[in-house]
Amino acid sequence: MAEQVVPCLLKMREITKFFPGVKALDRVDIDLRKGEILAIIGENGAGKSTLVKILAGVHQPDGGRVILSGEEIHIDSVQTAMQNGISFVHQELNLSDNLDVAANVFLGREPRESRFLRLIDRKRIYEDTERILNRINMQVNPRTLVRDLTIGSQQMVEIAKALSIEAQILIMDEPTSSLSRGETERLFRVIKELRSQGVSVIYISHRLGEVKEVADRVTVLRDGSVSGHLDKKEINHERMVKLMVGRDIEKFYHKEHEVLGKSLFEVRNFRVPEHPNYPIDFTLHAGEILVIAGLVGSGRTELAHALFGIGKPPGGEILLNGKPIKIEVPQDAIREGIILVPEDRKLHGLIVEMPVETNITLPGLQHYQKLKMIQFDQAREVANDMVKSLDIRLRSIDQIVESLSGGNQQKVVLAKWLSLNPKVLLLDEPTRGIDVVAKEEIYRLMERLAAEGVAILVISSEMQEVLGIADRILVMHEGRLSGELRPDQFSEEAVVNLATGGR
Repeated sequence: MAEQVVPCLLKMREITKFFPGVKALDRVDIDLRKGEILAIIGENGAGKSTLVKILAGVHQPDGGRVILSGEEIHIDSVQTAMQNGISFVHQELNLSDNLDVAANVFLGREPRESRFLRLIDRKRIYEDTERILNRINMQVNPRTLVRDLTIGSQQMVEIAKALSIEAQILIMDEPTSSLSRGETERLFRVIKELRSQGVSVIYISHRLGEVKEVADRVTVLRDGSVSGHLDKKEINHERMVKLMVGRDIEKFYHKEHEVLGKSLFEVRNFRVPEHPNYPIDFTLHAGEILVIAGLVGSGRTELAHALFGIGKPPGGEILLNGKPIKIEVPQDAIREGIILVPEDRKLHGLIVEMPVETNITLPGLQHYQKLKMIQFDQAREVANDMVKSLDIRLRSIDQIVESLSGGNQQKVVLAKWLSLNPKVLLLDEPTRGIDVVAKEEIYRLMERLAAEGVAILVISSEMQEVLGIADRILVMHEGRLSGELRPDQFSEEAVVNLATGGR
């Protein structure tokens, strides 16, 4: 019996896009079949987001054609895309948290009771929303305020919103970046159920393990062009990486430095404001990469914030080089050489509307002053040195940070703090949302800093990363340290066991 041919729903042909000084897309071709999950992957800056934003009507192409169900269409706006059944679920959730679920699902498209009175038909909104929520197996009352939902449930509301326009193509850009493991698995079940209902999904992710799990096919972009396609049976980590970077990565993690024995940073009987009943004790050595693992909500970020002077700890002490220090505000930590690179680089780590030079030099302006006058030449020289040292890819240090790829934005965050020569580096999810090559560069940078004697504390939720970069692993569970693992004890099972409250 002949194999059934699945019809091609969408064809994008020779899509080309220019931005000032950059050719973002160079004659890109993709096909999307009906009821298929197509993953589009590539390094930051490869053109993934630009391509799907053209399909969603956010950007206009400088060349090429879009063919939907056999007919060429011109998508000149987001509204036109939606009218053609194309819906975009962005990485940053676009919801009004003061409204209920139903109001968000139909926001701006509310059905009316009649053409004359123009009153919103609330009964129909709640009924239609409930029907859509049932379609994705989401057990929540449509009258629930969005602010009362978890991030994972808010993501589902975004999907319901997309389905409310009868979407035949659903674009998802890094949908799991803020989700827990359980929420991610739930999302995958929903995506696969939508596929079985005939919805086609374009899935963008840096997490190659997720791509392998969920995708039917993979299209890989490199430097704005298609570098290859992979069918289901061909999808594996090595092939995806090779198509992304044009070479094999022989060794992803590099353990070349030797941990120096000196105790540099010590925490004794330390209590975090959110978990005041659980004292925390640990030591961080010069030249050591200590990773804190744990589930979302285990208290890792709260610990890092408290160590950096964000919030007032109810008790405990911090020792630096064996001497007690007092950290009440972040300025105290910075003065002692303790630096925090936050989890959300755009919200807490950068001023994205300002140039690279400004972002790098802002924390250390006092170092570039003479007679209370800022020496701008000196500051510019420091910024250029940091760009070169961290291999930040940009046109000039006057470039606006927002225009950089995610990996290069993360390097700018690191550059602004490394320019102050820190002794202790607290890194909260330092590789979240960046591609496989940028991750490798961040790992090499950590190794270099550790070799120079910097003490590094890393919070990470990626198991491969936890096991790959750590000299030692601490695991947190519900606000307390549940255990410590030495290299000969490293395993995924051991970490998960401690993270879930085991011994």
